[in-house]
Amino acid sequence: MSSLVIYGGLLFLGFAGGIAVGAGVIALFIVLDIIPRLAQITRSFDKVHWYEGAMVSGSFIGTIADFWNWKIAGPWLFSGVVGLFNGIFVGMLAAALTEVLNVLPIIAKRLHMQRYLFGLLLAMVFGKVAGSLFEWFIYNP
Repeated sequence: MSSLVIYGGLLFLGFAGGIAVGAGVIALFIVLDIIPRLAQITRSFDKVHWYEGAMVSGSFIGTIADFWNWKIAGPWLFSGVVGLFNGIFVGMLAAALTEVLNVLPIIAKRLHMQRYLFGLLLAMVFGKVAGSLFEWFIYNP
């Protein structure tokens, strides 16, 4: 009986946490108008429902794959293509967030670095790449 209560509590906490995180992410996407902005940039307003469906489906499948430790065996070239698409997605998401929030111009202005804005952007990009390479090859090979 005791283990049933513990597992029930863990199930409830996991479900509640998932709903809270999912609602937060959806609220972020809605408040920042990321999907409509993506449709505006790509001039594909008629495909907004496809973008929304892809986001929901990708999040759902990604969560299930993470929970059950799915592994896909294939050639190294396939892994590279999947990694490229993941990088493109993360890069577009980061670019959309910085564009909507105007983070870089505000940081550059506050730190009196307007002349070094390009260098600041490159430092952020190289830092992200270096962190990813560290995680892939050293921390979690």
